[in-house]
Amino acid sequence: MKVVLREDVESLGQKGDIVEVANGYARNYLVPRGLAIKASKGAIAQAEAMRRNRAARDARERAAAEEIAARLGAQRITIPARAGEGGKLFGSVTSSDVAEALAAVAETEIDRRAVQLDEPLKELGEVEVPVRLHREVTATVTVEVVAE
Repeated sequence: MKVVLREDVESLGQKGDIVEVANGYARNYLVPRGLAIKASKGAIAQAEAMRRNRAARDARERAAAEEIAARLGAQRITIPARAGEGGKLFGSVTSSDVAEALAAVAETEIDRRAVQLDEPLKELGEVEVPVRLHREVTATVTVEVVAE
């Protein structure tokens, strides 16, 4: 049976995709939970419109992300933090701190989840931090943690 997905379904596809599934799977799982509707001419046309809108929105978001990445390109961000004798910080510099500093430089809001820090920075020094602005656009920024 052909169905149009109304939500992202991990094993099948994304919202708006037209997929072929077993009749029982569609009737007993997807349709009752509102995850899909049976593919009719109207539903297929609506799915195509949704796909075009998603593609246009994705292109706009990617262009905006590339513009921000160009601004961040070779930026060097300096974050002051309190530190002890051996260069160890009292506390740490988190992705939220880096996102705030980047937002000031990029003149736009940067989500803390976009900053790809494996773990908070706990020492003075420099580190290369990837910032994922879009699923296809990543900028690398040098973050320098200095003593206050």
